[in-house]
Amino acid sequence: MTKKEGKSAKPFVPEQADLAKLRKAVQGCRGCELYRNATQAVFGEGPEKARIVMVGEKPGDREDIEGKPFVGPAGKMLHKAMLEAGIDPEEVYITNAVKHFKFEKRGAKRLHKKPSGPEIAACRPWLEAELDLIKPSIIVCLGATAAQALMGKEVRVTKIRGELLKHEAAQYVTATIHPSALLRMPEEERRHEEYRLFVEDLRKVGEKLKEGR
Repeated sequence: MTKKEGKSAKPFVPEQADLAKLRKAVQGCRGCELYRNATQAVFGEGPEKARIVMVGEKPGDREDIEGKPFVGPAGKMLHKAMLEAGIDPEEVYITNAVKHFKFEKRGAKRLHKKPSGPEIAACRPWLEAELDLIKPSIIVCLGATAAQALMGKEVRVTKIRGELLKHEAAQYVTATIHPSALLRMPEEERRHEEYRLFVEDLRKVGEKLKEGR
């Protein structure tokens, strides 16, 4: 495949690159159509030797503008939950399965749209490159899109939530709810309970990490 618009990011991912080079290269990615309307690609951030990698779905409106992952309301909730679970956010690498913001315009607003299967697959080489460099102990999939990117097929998070599964990219991979899903829950009581379960899922990750030390 020539280095032009296609159905995979692979031709745009430089070989033998560190995270800084990958972060720079992703801005030129034309592996799918999402780059056309996004402000910029949003690459992962965190320590290159992080033992935990958290993978979300895609950048949101704020992330698209600022160029950093999880800087909006969902990111603030994730940060809070990690602290409550005993995980130091500064020691976690955070990224997304898809690097460009997918949305539809409604007036002045940009409303989130879920990435399609082909878009997730097209962007997978960037995630694989990140994981190959970091070599984490545990990967946490935040939501179904992230789980699909890691597993290579559609996954129901409710079926594997909280389980620590063996994976080629890390010692373990696990899945839990995406914090943005919590923010969308209208009922305060349910939102409070789901947040408690979310923190418990993250606490299991922290405890498993301590076992390996």
